[in-house]
Amino acid sequence: MFEKTEALKKLFTEKVAKATATSDIEQLRIEFLGKKGSVQALMQELRNVPNEGKKEAGQKINEAKQYIENAITEKIAELKKFEEQKLIEATESYDESMPVSVDYGSYHPITLVRREVEQIFLSMGFSVEDYSEITDDYNCFEALNIPKHHPARDMQDTYYLSSNQLLKTHTSAAQNTILRKYKSNLENGNPIRAIFPGRCFRNEKIDACHENTFFQMEGIMVDENISISNLIYFMKTMLSEVFQKDITVRLRPGFFPFVEPGFELDIQCLICGGDGCPSCKDSGWLELCPCGMIHPNVLTAAGIDPEKYTGFAFGLGMTRLAMMRYGVKDIRVFNSGNLKSLSQFTEKSFTNPSNESKEA
Repeated sequence: MFEKTEALKKLFTEKVAKATATSDIEQLRIEFLGKKGSVQALMQELRNVPNEGKKEAGQKINEAKQYIENAITEKIAELKKFEEQKLIEATESYDESMPVSVDYGSYHPITLVRREVEQIFLSMGFSVEDYSEITDDYNCFEALNIPKHHPARDMQDTYYLSSNQLLKTHTSAAQNTILRKYKSNLENGNPIRAIFPGRCFRNEKIDACHENTFFQMEGIMVDENISISNLIYFMKTMLSEVFQKDITVRLRPGFFPFVEPGFELDIQCLICGGDGCPSCKDSGWLELCPCGMIHPNVLTAAGIDPEKYTGFAFGLGMTRLAMMRYGVKDIRVFNSGNLKSLSQFTEKSFTNPSNESKEA
C-alpha cells in the first residue's frame, strides 16, 4: 500500500503542475477525491489487506488524501491570483486627466439642509462637533438622567451590538462628552455653545413620517442666567434663515428626562399649510424640535455646577426639516436611494468639480 499511495501522490503532483485554470483543478479533485476517484479506490482495497496491516495502510491513504487536498487549496489560490493579475493587465488604460461631459451628481437634500443650518449656527457663535454613531448605554441614557429600567427608554428602542454597545437613538448621546470637553470655557467666563449633527437609529414602525434611520442636530448652550427666552430666540432665528420667511411655531409641554422644563417646538406644516396631511398626521403641525432647559442631573454628570450655570438643549430633526424645506411628503424618500427622486429637491447640483469645494 505504501508504494501505491506514493505513486498516487506522484501522479497527482505531475498533473496539478500542468493545471492552468481553476476548472482544471476541479477536474483533478473529481479524479482523485471524488466518490469514484483514486483515493476511494485505495480505500476499497483495504478489505484485501491483512488485519495487522489495515491501520498502517489506512494512515497512508489518509496522508495521501490530506496531501492532495492541501495541494488543491494552494493551487487554487495561486491560479486565482494569476487570473486576477491577468485581468488587471488586460484592463484598458485611461487618462485620469481627461475632462468628462457627464453630470457628477448632486448633494443629498439632508446634506444641503445640514450645511445651511451649520452655517447659521456658526454665525451665532456655535461650534460644530462630531460624535460616533456607536455609543454606550451610559452616554445614550444614564448620563442624560435616564437610568436603567426607566420607562422613558421605551420611547427609544434601538439596536444593540454584541460588544454591549448600541447605535445612538438621538444626538443627545453626545451631550455629556461635549459638555466635559468645553467645561473649562465656563470657568474662563465663556459660554458653551455647540451643535452636533448626526445619524440616529431607532427600532420604529416605518410610515410617512417615521424611519428607523434619520438625522438630527443637537444643540446646547450653557452659561450663567440662560433662560427659555434664549432658546426661543435662537430657534426662531434659525428657522427664519432656513425658510427665508417667518415661520409659525408653537411651544407645548413635553417630557424628556434630560430637560426640565421640557417642550415640543412644532412648526406649522409647510406641506399642507396647516390644513392637515399624512406628513403631519392631519394635525396641521409637525413636531420639529424637542427642547428645554438642561436638567441639573445632566449638568452634574458632566461636572458642571447646576447651582451656578443653566443651559438649554434642543434636538432638531434634520430629516423633517428637509421634508418641510423641499415639500417631501414621505420621509422614506430620503433613504430610498432613488436618485431621480432625490435630485429633484437639490439646489446645488454641479457638473464641474473643479469649480466646487472638495466636499463632494
